[in-house]
Amino acid sequence: MNLCFILGDQLNLDISSLNDFDLSNDLIWMCEVKEEAHYVKHHKKKIAFIFSAMRHFAEELKNKKYRVHYSKLDNKNNQGSFHKEIEYAVQKHKPNKIIITEPGEYRILKDIQSWDFGVPIEIRPDSRFLCSHAEFSNWAQGRKQLRMEYFYREMRKKYDILMQSDKPMGGQWNYDSENRKPAKQDLNIPPTYSVKPDKITQDVLTLVESNFSQHFGHLKPFHYAVTRKQALQALDQFINERLANFGDYQDAMIEDEPWMYHSHLSIYINSGLLSPLECVSAAEQAYQDNKAPLNAVEGFIRQIIGWREYVRGIYWLKMPKYENENFLHAKRQLPTFYWSGDTHMNCLKQCVKETKQNAYAHHIQRLMVLGNFALIAGIDPHEVNKWYMIVYADAYQWVELPNVTGMILFADGGTLGSKPYAASGAYINKMSNYCKQCHYKVSEKNGSDACPFNYLYWDFLIRNQKKLSGNHRLTMIYNTLQRMSDEKRQAIEQDSTRFLKALDNDDKI
Repeated sequence: MNLCFILGDQLNLDISSLNDFDLSNDLIWMCEVKEEAHYVKHHKKKIAFIFSAMRHFAEELKNKKYRVHYSKLDNKNNQGSFHKEIEYAVQKHKPNKIIITEPGEYRILKDIQSWDFGVPIEIRPDSRFLCSHAEFSNWAQGRKQLRMEYFYREMRKKYDILMQSDKPMGGQWNYDSENRKPAKQDLNIPPTYSVKPDKITQDVLTLVESNFSQHFGHLKPFHYAVTRKQALQALDQFINERLANFGDYQDAMIEDEPWMYHSHLSIYINSGLLSPLECVSAAEQAYQDNKAPLNAVEGFIRQIIGWREYVRGIYWLKMPKYENENFLHAKRQLPTFYWSGDTHMNCLKQCVKETKQNAYAHHIQRLMVLGNFALIAGIDPHEVNKWYMIVYADAYQWVELPNVTGMILFADGGTLGSKPYAASGAYINKMSNYCKQCHYKVSEKNGSDACPFNYLYWDFLIRNQKKLSGNHRLTMIYNTLQRMSDEKRQAIEQDSTRFLKALDNDDKI
């Protein structure tokens, strides 16, 4: 008898650990454990989604005649950790072998590799991803810069996606320049997918409220898909109702419109309920059927076969050192308003509020508002990474760490991104309506009424000039800084010192 151990983000019948499963003999082991739920204080909705999806998947397996042991968090014999659960399973069932699909996180892999129960452990590749570790390593070898755009082109060719022979559909690889339309007030934005919690989910919600009441975020209303059937419905709804406008407005932000035209599918892809290629194929088919324009379809596909695969490749290529990167030596503590939303800065208030409510924010909110502030205020990468890991339901370290350390904070010095994604208030004003209701004036560059992004942006460049001035993508910006008058620079430094002192004192800013 083989023991097949399935993790909470491996909820797929095609997972490699099930490839040669013997229905008459083998046993699947699944467990909810306190160690994983508590190692960071995950958002309540995140825990509820994972536990509910796991329980539903276990029921699906049982209905297909798989033998399944499922240990709920509050079960009397729950061992509290993966290590102790499998040790208990080995003692009870004495399997010939333990089979597991490679975990997505480095720390879990190292834990599994340390197990010694007197039983062979077979760790199989995760075939749900489109690029293996070896393939990415071969692609990266010898390159001075590991740029996503070139990796993405190779993936398009490999899987023949949006291709005409060996050329990209439409003559361009990337239509990002067409995907930056600012927000409009009269957009007719469809609601995101929503499903009423069933008995299994209701039980999980009660469990989470009882055991994780001190964790961040709102638990209800809970509307996420928790089965493959529901996740497929969410995919269909995105393709039919939002994909056509996704490209144009993927960078736009509107107050009290958290979902915009985004897919909200990463939570389902990252947990195994959807496969990357079926999402890509559905989008490509929508283009072929004239249901969505090329800029929208290409942009969505790039997020999956480009960005998602690329950050995973970077993660496994650079771990464990990557976890401690801090190129800019940022040391400031994370402000308390990242938890409370209690700030006069309306853009940050809106993004924290929506994150707290939904365990979700779209990529521009994460990058250009929440991340941008963390970057230019010099917040410690460890604290920022921990926050992103806690608050978003689609966050696992393999995807969270490269996005935060590399893309948001430039803490890896340019391994992932070609420049820091720092911006003043002008960008946020262009892409959102947040500034209209703000305590600060985005048109003011200095003084107590000025948008803090305006002077912190320049202060960030001044503080990090030695490290950043040689970056070719910042040449024009540093030339502008050089021409800046002494009086202007002094005002920037005075405003920034005042603001950052208030931030450090935990004053409401």
